[in-house]
Amino acid sequence: MKQKLIGREKERAILLKTLQSDEAEMVAVIGRRRVGKTFLIRTVYEQFIRFELTGQQNASTKRQLNNFAFQMKEFFGDKAPQKTPDDWQEAFQQLVICLKTLETSEKVVLFFDEIPWLSSRKSSFLAGLDFFWNSWAVKRSNIIVVICGSAASWMIRKVVYHKGGLHNRITRQVNLDPFNLYETELYLKSRNITLDRYQILQIYMALGGVPHYLKEVEEGKSAIQNVEQLCFSRTGLLADEFQKLYPALFDKADNHIAIITALAQKWKGLTRREIIQETKMSDGGSLSRFLEELTTSGFISEYFAFGKRKKDVYYRLTDEYSLFYLRFIQNHKKQVADSWQNFSQTPQYAAWAGYAFENICLKHTAEIKKALGISGIYTETSGFYQRGTADESGIQIDLMLDRRDNVIDLFELKFYNETIRLDKNDALALREKMATFKRLTATRKQIFINFLTTFGLVPNENSIGLVSKALDMDVLFERV
Repeated sequence: MKQKLIGREKERAILLKTLQSDEAEMVAVIGRRRVGKTFLIRTVYEQFIRFELTGQQNASTKRQLNNFAFQMKEFFGDKAPQKTPDDWQEAFQQLVICLKTLETSEKVVLFFDEIPWLSSRKSSFLAGLDFFWNSWAVKRSNIIVVICGSAASWMIRKVVYHKGGLHNRITRQVNLDPFNLYETELYLKSRNITLDRYQILQIYMALGGVPHYLKEVEEGKSAIQNVEQLCFSRTGLLADEFQKLYPALFDKADNHIAIITALAQKWKGLTRREIIQETKMSDGGSLSRFLEELTTSGFISEYFAFGKRKKDVYYRLTDEYSLFYLRFIQNHKKQVADSWQNFSQTPQYAAWAGYAFENICLKHTAEIKKALGISGIYTETSGFYQRGTADESGIQIDLMLDRRDNVIDLFELKFYNETIRLDKNDALALREKMATFKRLTATRKQIFINFLTTFGLVPNENSIGLVSKALDMDVLFERV
């Protein structure tokens, strides 16, 4: 049965606009490995693709050109040249000759997948593509060139913003992220997998919204059973995915893994200086590039402490699978029955679950704003952390929305298996936290305290008049 495209409404709309364009289009589709880039492109452009080539990892230029010649025969048959091109300039000249034989006024889509692998050092692939575009394709109103790559930072650095070659040639750009919770629920339902939102949330906390991972979730199994099978069984897809993931995206991936590993140990994140201390890397351009590559690819996120936007940038590990692997899978290679069931009863699990839930909330701020009724108000998202001293307790605020309408929303984020009730001590601690925050920041803005928990907050005499909004996990599944 043909798989249906789930979600991706905005990305699909961008691609469809090219089919109504009266000019040649060059579209860059960027997103991490396994996120569904190729499936999106093939689904939207299915009837219009007239040539497709996928780069081969770690292959020589000669091997890539052999693959090109094979694909030419696949798409053009007897019209394809018999000779394998000697370089990419000749390859694109051959492609032009074959495209001229197409007697059609319909759109013609040319799809080049994983171009970071095609464009290895000294291959001159990008120079050949630039020549093809400027000398021939741009003059044809029915041509759509689609370039795609999993190394998101490479795509942006070498294609989108590069000073030469394809600079300013990109007419449209699609950034494909993992599914959010709304899309994840839709996707699982499309595969006849019926799970409640608490179960889906637990799966998402471990796997994230990567479609290729979610595809392995099985009907009739709980979240714990599915995570057990995928991550802790000998044949599980994600038991060793971590070792493949980063080398497939980055050169010198050991540096990227070192940063990821350091960030996995610190819930509040690390500053650049702290990353240097933890990894023993030098402070220079290479570190900047590694951080930029990980950020662009969606593995880590930058965030700012409230009131310190010009400095003290924190980097935080926000890729769900990487965090889960480093906290649980990495050091438990022995195949022990019910590993995840046993882990889920430990303090280590509780600490991870709280952090993972917090990350998910940070990624779903648009949904949270919708639930608060402030979608149209400009906000800046941040957190707040103050280390304790001998005289004063520390303070940590998981999520803050600093609003343009002179309001700051402070959030308590709690992952728990039932509804929460505040007692007098909880209420006192919240009031003290709000007072400390006001004193330390000297803010004059209105402060609202909100709760976002899995099953909500039960109103009582301790919460009424203190908690402005009590939200549950359902708000994270809303369509925005």
